Amino acid sequence: MTDMELRMLMAESVQKCHRAVFDKYCNYVYAIVINILRNCGSREDIEDCVSDVFFKLYKQLDAKTDFSGDLKSFIAAISRNTAIDAFRRLSNQNNRSVYIDDDTTEELRSDERIEENAEKAERSRILLGKIKELGEPDTTIIIQQYFYNRTAKEIAKSISMTAAAVQKRSSRAKQKLKALLCEAGIGKEDLI
Repeated sequence: MTDMELRMLMAESVQKCHRAVFDKYCNYVYAIVINILRNCGSREDIEDCVSDVFFKLYKQLDAKTDFSGDLKSFIAAISRNTAIDAFRRLSNQNNRSVYIDDDTTEELRSDERIEENAEKAERSRILLGKIKELGEPDTTIIIQQYFYNRTAKEIAKSISMTAAAVQKRSSRAKQKLKALLCEAGIGKEDLI
């Protein structure tokens, strides 16, 4: 279900929209919350935090907030901020304050792989640059198809083409993109 469909569902029924948002984004919210609370919270703390995230989200949706941007990014921000607040609260309750001059600085180490994240960011930057090199309407077709999970019919309607023409252009654009990425030294295995 796309963000646009969720917005239309909200106009139809608030409860149905809440259910659809929960079904679509529950695992995503859990992943964010678990990543932040895994070292200081119990399972119940994580579930409480996830519930708080959806409560805040539903409150925003009920307020008829205009989500002209990406709903997934909005949900990620609410999840991250709510989990960070829970982390602070739980750390204070457990007296787990760590001081830099303390011998316990080993606890501050992160499992995050900075080098890996930097490489992924660079590959993403190159990928988007190569997609833009395809030119219009191929750029729009590829972005709509693979970043927004839109069907050929939905894309065709938005750019005034037939679905068959969109499929044909998509096929050609993918071949062109594959060649551009190979020139840049990026193979299929690098994009996974």
